[in-house]
Amino acid sequence: MGHIKIAFWGSLALLAGLWLLADPLALQSSGFFALRGSMVQLTGILAMGCMSLAMVLALRPRWPEQWLGGLDKMYRLHKWLGIGGLVFAVTHWLWSQGPKWAVGLGWLERPARGPRAPIDNAVEQFLRTQRGVAEGVGEWAFYAVVILIVVALVRWIPYRIFYKTHRLIAVAYLVLVFHAVVLTQFSYWTTPLGLIMAGLLAWGTVAAILVLLRRVGAGRRVEGRIVSLHYYPELRILEGEIDIPKGWPGHKAGQFAFLSGDPTDGPHPYTIASAWSPAEHRLTFITKELGDFTTTLRDKRYVGEPVIVEGPYGCLTFEDDCPSQIWVGGGIGITPFIARMKQLASARQSEPGPSRPQEVHLFHSTADYSEEAIAKLKADAAAANVHLYVLHDKRDGRLTGERIRAAVPEWREASIWFCGPPGFGAALRQDFASHGLRVSRRFHQELFAMR
Repeated sequence: MGHIKIAFWGSLALLAGLWLLADPLALQSSGFFALRGSMVQLTGILAMGCMSLAMVLALRPRWPEQWLGGLDKMYRLHKWLGIGGLVFAVTHWLWSQGPKWAVGLGWLERPARGPRAPIDNAVEQFLRTQRGVAEGVGEWAFYAVVILIVVALVRWIPYRIFYKTHRLIAVAYLVLVFHAVVLTQFSYWTTPLGLIMAGLLAWGTVAAILVLLRRVGAGRRVEGRIVSLHYYPELRILEGEIDIPKGWPGHKAGQFAFLSGDPTDGPHPYTIASAWSPAEHRLTFITKELGDFTTTLRDKRYVGEPVIVEGPYGCLTFEDDCPSQIWVGGGIGITPFIARMKQLASARQSEPGPSRPQEVHLFHSTADYSEEAIAKLKADAAAANVHLYVLHDKRDGRLTGERIRAAVPEWREASIWFCGPPGFGAALRQDFASHGLRVSRRFHQELFAMR
């Protein structure tokens, strides 16, 4: 989370600082309407900066993923930038429209305008002629962005509606780029602020066009076909195996990919539950019915169906130098640990030498129970030499930090890898932090929420 905060607040601080350098007397303006003009410029710059960065991150670029800690963290930053863009856009709109309302109600007196200085620059003259159009279309684009971002943030709105409408933000963004280019104070464009904003708007424009052309992640897509499906009724879980004959670059245990079959559903992220073998070229995915589109997967998916797989993504890859690791898989969050155990088992078979790997303790807490699924989990743990603790909530009660520390006396020297409900992960992180664990370096958690 640290890098997310640095990226978000650092971007805002940079833009605000460059604005002050470009217009150092802006906050010393005499009179309300002079201040209003400055605030309209500042909030507009911050809003378009947030939206531009969010648009770029929507492409799922490779370069910031490692620094941010995975695509899940990148999407969290994308969400923060979207909220930031919304807040600054609303503030920008209020600064723009509020004084007009106040004048209409007689609360403020509009200042008398003197003659405008002649404009010699042809570009500035042209932009001045476009101000009315830019203000009009910008206002309607603002209303559209507010509605579309609210749709994205309200979780009870079905994913299919979110997927079909979220792309429209790219259209509204392109309109707002025109609005920003025309209405940004012309003198800013020759300053460092103008150069940065020009780059952000250009970059965001390219990103918006790629989004509209459905080219997000195009360079990481491969074709596959479903070769098997197995349903666990007690867990309401569907396990599917996909054959990818060519193109898959391989993945690390703990990573995930986007799958798309039906174009109307769009791509959805799933953690990969298998190690990669080029000879077998197959991936396993496990999906739980969670009340949205996942409840229809069992009826929609069929053996032989072609699918598109995009990835791999994610940094929950179990890489550290601690003498032992503690894994916690809550419910369907067990998936990355299955992949890691299969990878460890394969390594043990290929290199059965005397090397001493990390000692691993896996805690699987589940509200639902399937003898068949747990038997497979136990077999994977045995093959990987992993200590397995299965806790069925109804039978064993809930898993807590205290129970983990009692089972693993050397927990202070271990790293913790968590995948499961966010609230459960936050509680464990806080609990271990209160007992002295350096959670910033030792507690690894995937924020598996893409909206």
